[in-house]
Amino acid sequence: MKPALFVTALLMLTACDAGADQRRQTMDDAEERAETVSPTPVLTPSGEAQALPADEDEYLQWSASVVRVDYLDNQGDGTTVKLFGTAGGDPAMNGLYTHIAFFGSVMDGWRTFRIGDFLDYRVLAASRGRVDLEITESHLDPATDEIGSRVRRLIVTWDPPAEGAPETVSVTEAQ
Repeated sequence: MKPALFVTALLMLTACDAGADQRRQTMDDAEERAETVSPTPVLTPSGEAQALPADEDEYLQWSASVVRVDYLDNQGDGTTVKLFGTAGGDPAMNGLYTHIAFFGSVMDGWRTFRIGDFLDYRVLAASRGRVDLEITESHLDPATDEIGSRVRRLIVTWDPPAEGAPETVSVTEAQ
């Protein structure tokens, strides 16, 4: 999905929400992260166009819902670790299912852990076996039934194994 289209859709979905103003900053941050793309074509065709058939692989449906990927450097052992978010749930109440994934091996593939359901996240720091996150999330005030947003910080840790992916991941509230 194109970043501008994604942000527009989020704006439309949150327009009727009392907490929308607070979440607009999150969307502005997402726009800043989006790559700048020229609205004017820059290439000229130099050959015949080739029509492509749709790829019917069912797993691509899940892949297409990925809206954000952040690779974590500084693992020190060559392990591939990434945070990623998929679109889902109720967009008025969060909707960015946030995961951390570790590539085990060609035979094992990825081991994935769901961190939570947020509006957005920001990586504050990443080191071997740890990532510090700032998350923005919606919350419902039970007394007023009003949706608001808040910012929290989380520390995600794991014990890096000698090889492959860790068995568990821990999430701790932080300041």
